Amino acid sequence: MVVVKTVKFDGEEIHFFNHAIYIFEDHARFNLELDLIVSEVVLKKYKKVENLIIEIELDDGRWLNLIMHVKILPGRLPQLNLFCEIDDIEDYCDFVQVKEAESDFPNIEEGITLEDIRKVEMPDEEVNIRVKLPIDQVEWVKGQKKSQLSEMVKEFIYQYWEDYNK
Repeated sequence: MVVVKTVKFDGEEIHFFNHAIYIFEDHARFNLELDLIVSEVVLKKYKKVENLIIEIELDDGRWLNLIMHVKILPGRLPQLNLFCEIDDIEDYCDFVQVKEAESDFPNIEEGITLEDIRKVEMPDEEVNIRVKLPIDQVEWVKGQKKSQLSEMVKEFIYQYWEDYNK
């Protein structure tokens, strides 16, 4: 069984939580496919990209350098599917092969939770909050930098959340 050690997208190493690399046979055509569980941050960064230069280091020391198409896979965890057509299947004889008629795709989500992923890389989202405050607090808030306010609100919510969940 072939195991992926590292993956780089356009030269940038990507942290992944699980993977499956295999040959997919579809009407006598063969694709090399790499399914990756990634963070929500990575998924967001690459979800609108169509093609990437991918460098894959296998655990046996081999390197694969390919231009691969990018597709988002549905599921409970953030997943990318990278694929490219290959001409010579002989170069990939030790890879798992999956035929179109089979539904024997590896389950790479097993044993991983969204909470596990967020412990490694927590995504940030922008949110607008409208509150009614006394004028002296409004003046103080307007005098603060956005980054400082964001940090204060984040810390307040975490503290409140912690106290609330006791």
